Amino acid sequence: MIRQMPTVGESQRQPRIRARLREGDRVMPLELFFDLVFVLALTQCTALMADNPSWEGVGQGLLVLGVVWWAWVGYSWLTSVVDPEEGAVRLVIFGAMAGMLIVALSAPEAFGDLGLVFALALGVVRTAHIGLFILADPSDAELRRSVIGLAMSTAVAVSLLALASLFDGAAQGALWALALLLDMAGPYFIRPDGWRLEPEHFAERHGLIVIIALGESMVAIGIGAAGVLSLGIGMAAVLGVTLTAALWWAYFDIVALVSARRLAAAEPGRIRNELARDSYSYIHLIMIAGVVLVALGLKETLGHFDEELGSIHASALLGGVAAYLLGLVAFRYRHVRTISRRRLLAAAVLLLLVPVAMEIPALAALGVVNVLVWVLIVLDTRSYGEGRHRVRHPDPTEA
Repeated sequence: MIRQMPTVGESQRQPRIRARLREGDRVMPLELFFDLVFVLALTQCTALMADNPSWEGVGQGLLVLGVVWWAWVGYSWLTSVVDPEEGAVRLVIFGAMAGMLIVALSAPEAFGDLGLVFALALGVVRTAHIGLFILADPSDAELRRSVIGLAMSTAVAVSLLALASLFDGAAQGALWALALLLDMAGPYFIRPDGWRLEPEHFAERHGLIVIIALGESMVAIGIGAAGVLSLGIGMAAVLGVTLTAALWWAYFDIVALVSARRLAAAEPGRIRNELARDSYSYIHLIMIAGVVLVALGLKETLGHFDEELGSIHASALLGGVAAYLLGLVAFRYRHVRTISRRRLLAAAVLLLLVPVAMEIPALAALGVVNVLVWVLIVLDTRSYGEGRHRVRHPDPTEA
């Protein structure tokens, strides 16, 4: 359908700087382009933990991940409201990408010499996000109040991160944790009615970011191999890909489809926005953190497949898969108020097997994790029965 060109009067009434509201639910190329920078940020979180293989290093990596994730979440909500490829919005998104690139590059030293650079670059990314939200629809009072509340929590968080750059050790870690806590708690003090949401787009965007995170595990396999290929490294690489495929299956086979449809069917406004906030913005962080930890474990396994994993890497490999499964349990509960006992049990077994993984070669530990997760998937798939086919291939004639 061809749109009419705007008249001179219309052009004067619609400033070019104003954002254009989204039409349709398709994830656009610029959004995927933006997410490429997030891939680098995920890789840098893994690098931070790998360079400091201690509980302190793991904690720092997860804090950086949380801060970066929350910045990405803001843009997932933003592009569900505005068209990112129209007008000046495109240029602002490019600027935010540049800021996010600096955030990613400084992430490995975010608790060191580049702490202030990290905070300032993050401030640029978050300010661009707030500005575009304000331009989305200046006449919407509810949206404006929500954005003002978000701006306040953002300012507090960025200020605390900048302050943290002046400290080190426990004080620095405490300031980071406080900044992340206050930033992520902000939406609970903001009326959810004011936000706008395109449910199909929102669910698809988060599904794609899960794929991106899983792709980071593939990157970890390549880094762990370090350009060397032997029988042991080849077996570890295959098992790593097999485990990543299992994590993909656990989310995309049924869970992603059902949750997306429930989000679309939820009552627009407060109910839908709260469901999106809890299940996607918050719970998905658990899953993404699990994948990042798995990547850390896979990187070590590829590099030392015939040696025992230390406590950090064994906990990362098995605990990361457990965290991913627990995220799926929480995701399902938030949508349908039922608990997947099998996935809950599998997560518990994985955590109990961490001491065992420290006593056997890394390749064997990776094999055990694969067997456990794939058995879980087979049992889940069989239990779905005919319902699985109906979910994956819905009848278009049914209402």
